[in-house]
Amino acid sequence: MVVDGWRHDTEKRPESMVGEGAGGLPALGHDVEAIYRAHGERLWRALYGWTGGNREPADDAVAEAFARLIEHRESVREPVGWLYRTAFRVVLAERRRDRRGAPTTPVAEGVPANLLGVIDALRQLSPGQGTAVVLRYEADLEVKDIAAAMGTSAPVVRVHLFRARRRLRELLGSEAMDDD
Repeated sequence: MVVDGWRHDTEKRPESMVGEGAGGLPALGHDVEAIYRAHGERLWRALYGWTGGNREPADDAVAEAFARLIEHRESVREPVGWLYRTAFRVVLAERRRDRRGAPTTPVAEGVPANLLGVIDALRQLSPGQGTAVVLRYEADLEVKDIAAAMGTSAPVVRVHLFRARRRLRELLGSEAMDDD
């Protein structure tokens, strides 16, 4: 079922399927506080990096994603991946709204000057590529975990990473980059 543009799993699972979900957490009726303690900071760091070092959108997206998880915790099967997808979608929706209004891009607070070029290059990637890069290199997630967080397959994530690294080489010059 789609509500407010978000997909929600409304199908009730048989009792035999209720048990452990991602990260050993209960599959339904999740302990949101435990999820926040385990994944909140990593989610925030990923969003912070993806937004180019802007705290406000990262703060807002994390808060909104967890608020939505509280609201829908009985129907969310994999809370960690769901949180990442929701938080990144919140930031994307905000970016789209901002593009329609004032097209200003704030300079990141406290970011060293040598990283500003990297931040600008990340902003030029597609949303999928940017998300995959930040989750891989900032949040330090494995490809399979990135796929779960993005709601896609591992081969799609590998393609995003490959294309993003190629594009970043073009944008940043001939500097060597890890190809994992």
